[in-house]
Amino acid sequence: MNRRWFFYLIVVSLLGFSPFSSISANEKQARRRPNILLITADNLGYGDLGCYGNPVMKTPQLDRLAQQGVRLTDFYTASPTCTVSRATLLTGRYPQRIGLNHQLTAVENYGDGLRKSELLIPNYLKQQGYRTACFGKWNVGFSPGSRPTERGFDEFFGFAAGNIDYYHHFYAGRHDLWRGLKEVFEEGYSTDLFADEACRFIAENQQGPFFIYLPFNAPHFPGKRNKQPGQANEWQAPDSAFEVYGYAPQTKDPQQRYRAVVTALDTAIGRVLQQLDTSGLSENTIVIWYSDNGAFMLKERGLEVASNKPLRDGGITLWEGGIRVPAIVRYPGQIKAGTVNHSQIISLDILPTLIALAGGTLPADRKLDGQNILPVLEAPETAEARTFFFQYQKYSAVRQGKYKLLRTKPDQPFMLFDLEQDLGETTDLTDKHPEVSAQLRRAYETWERETTSE
Repeated sequence: MNRRWFFYLIVVSLLGFSPFSSISANEKQARRRPNILLITADNLGYGDLGCYGNPVMKTPQLDRLAQQGVRLTDFYTASPTCTVSRATLLTGRYPQRIGLNHQLTAVENYGDGLRKSELLIPNYLKQQGYRTACFGKWNVGFSPGSRPTERGFDEFFGFAAGNIDYYHHFYAGRHDLWRGLKEVFEEGYSTDLFADEACRFIAENQQGPFFIYLPFNAPHFPGKRNKQPGQANEWQAPDSAFEVYGYAPQTKDPQQRYRAVVTALDTAIGRVLQQLDTSGLSENTIVIWYSDNGAFMLKERGLEVASNKPLRDGGITLWEGGIRVPAIVRYPGQIKAGTVNHSQIISLDILPTLIALAGGTLPADRKLDGQNILPVLEAPETAEARTFFFQYQKYSAVRQGKYKLLRTKPDQPFMLFDLEQDLGETTDLTDKHPEVSAQLRRAYETWERETTSE
């Protein structure tokens, strides 16, 4: 034994702990808390993945994630539009409660957006020692005090608005790419840029615990106002994503181009998951992936080549195609791999679930509208029927058990559907089950009265 090691043993013995103990109590607690990787796609349809039954779309990484975790069949987003779905995810509260129930305009994206008094996921997790990062789409307000690094995130690289050109990073004629509070000009395909940042963050924070919010821009439809002069308004993807299908990168077929965008997204997600493997963190990381809302089906706009099959309609509506979305959760050792879970779950559940995983407590000063879903993910047989409420623009809806009540306008009657027998929402059962319709209508009216902006 050399002299330096001898004196080290004496010092640590006098201080009252053993150098041979593996890690400190604080380190043990930190290691028990899982890292959290929360990934969202942008307007991806329920029927756009191989693991959800699409026979053409090539999504091997997400299909593999489903094999390693659980695929959810009855997962709902709290709103059928981007801004509101993200605000409700981050706060765990219904849009009526947080006072934000509309899509931010081009001007509003750089305003306050979500009010500053709302607490977001990173605010809760930082209290438990998590390092936090957001890479991708923000879309809930970007005025001073509203930006990600001012709302609980240690790092941010992404854009303020609702969508950007994948290569030029423009939104509505304005360049929109930021690192922290500083506008930056970087070259590259936005999907890959955000994945690169997530990989770097994982590699640099292997001691954990960390929380990464990774809201991709893809596969959001292209918009003419985001394009450069003379640039075609079409879906964009790297050449390699077209080659997977045998398509020419120059193809003008919107269906082919959309498939390439989804496959490019799948590939990027795969790189992030591989970084978890490389860093030895996969076993202690919960991965939650879902689409922020259903694919849009606005026929007058064109470019409608996504799929919400077998659901009806799509984004900005409260038909199932607008609010029931694909979702996958992987949590090694806790959730059985390769399973399918039919439990009724909503995006509002994510915040209370993450608080529980991090060892925190629910806030006493505000109402959260979801619940910890880890028990039903671990033991689906324990799941009970739940009641979810939705209101967006002229639409109103309630999902309770197998039934769904929906109206398309305030002056129209509610319709009742049995989603177990009629997933496509084709047959109104109001006359057949008037008592069920009346009970759900009363429940909606009570919720509407009680759930107001605080």
